[in-house]
Amino acid sequence: MNAAPPTLADVVSVLEDLYPPSTAEGWDAVGLVTGDPSRPVRKVLFAVDPVADVVAEAVDWGADLVVTHHPLFLRGVHSVAATTFKGAVVHRLLTAGCGLYVAHTNADSAPRGVADALADLVGLTDRRPLVAHVEDVDRGLGRVGRLDHPTTLREFAERVAQVLPATAQGVRVAGDLDAPVSTAAVVGGSGDSLFDAVRATAADVYVTADLRHHPASELRERAAFESPDPERPQAGTPYLVDVAHFASEWPWLAYAAADLATGLGDGTVTTKVSTLVTDPWTHRLGSPER
Repeated sequence: MNAAPPTLADVVSVLEDLYPPSTAEGWDAVGLVTGDPSRPVRKVLFAVDPVADVVAEAVDWGADLVVTHHPLFLRGVHSVAATTFKGAVVHRLLTAGCGLYVAHTNADSAPRGVADALADLVGLTDRRPLVAHVEDVDRGLGRVGRLDHPTTLREFAERVAQVLPATAQGVRVAGDLDAPVSTAAVVGGSGDSLFDAVRATAADVYVTADLRHHPASELRERAAFESPDPERPQAGTPYLVDVAHFASEWPWLAYAAADLATGLGDGTVTTKVSTLVTDPWTHRLGSPER
């Protein structure tokens, strides 16, 4: 006799053990967005973004639940009518009987969360949170530690490019490509608000996404000014490796899918990681040589 599948409430309970909503940032919007807690769940799709293409994939696959990293509604709304693009997503989910659950900054900071998944891919060992939670030092934003083997900035950036999903942006680098690196900090998603924390760790290189011109310029100017080698100011640390926001967070999906399956334990739920690239940038054109 086959075991009965868990309910959506059962699945949410496991997800909230993995990623407690109380550990999300105060401005965040996490948890169950759509879905009847009493409905059975047999298929769960994991994706970074709750966009129309992901919902179409979920519906076509017959998913009962979509778990995304990014919220569908981060700010208050007054309507979910299907005349809006977000309302249309909600209606398609409801019509298909598919729920939506969001684990955002609570998944960023969790053990085996977004930060740990990125740290594993780039080879970070002996690591700790970049910014630890006061209540639980095992949780926190980002990770910092030693690389599994010393290398150059060029080789490290090439490794990052190889292990992350391909995007139009690719990988941008600031610093002396031939400089040695042995320690790194990583933050999935937008990370230039944590530059001070990165500097405080004395990490050689910082991997994150969405780096803006002025914060990045000022960090590198300061690094050059304080460089111990006046003949090689670009050797001042930390160096910067800037990746696409989507690419930096996608590796977590496999961890989340595996950990949900382990937490449910009965083998009645099938999980799937979406391989759709939902990065909004679709093309990159090189500047002409002058």
